[in-house]
Amino acid sequence: MTLTLKEVEHIALLARLELTQEEKERYQQQLSDILDHVAQLQALDTSQIKTASVVQPPLARLREDEALHGLTTEQALKNAPSAEKDQFRVPPVLD
Repeated sequence: MTLTLKEVEHIALLARLELTQEEKERYQQQLSDILDHVAQLQALDTSQIKTASVVQPPLARLREDEALHGLTTEQALKNAPSAEKDQFRVPPVLD
């Protein structure tokens, strides 16, 4: 599957990347190669491959959950670039 430059530009826009024309052309080729490889993998017959149906064995021993003391507000804010009223201060994200 060959991507168009317009599709590469759209992907770059979604990823918030500013690409030069040379980068767009290079990524067009690289992304097209990746999609071709994925298409080859999808074409493989995997019906005979057995997979694990259970992520964790039924007799696995897990430790009990226990509450631990966390950080104090002072410790949590110690390395924050900006704090106000015992809270992290972040720049506004909406206009």
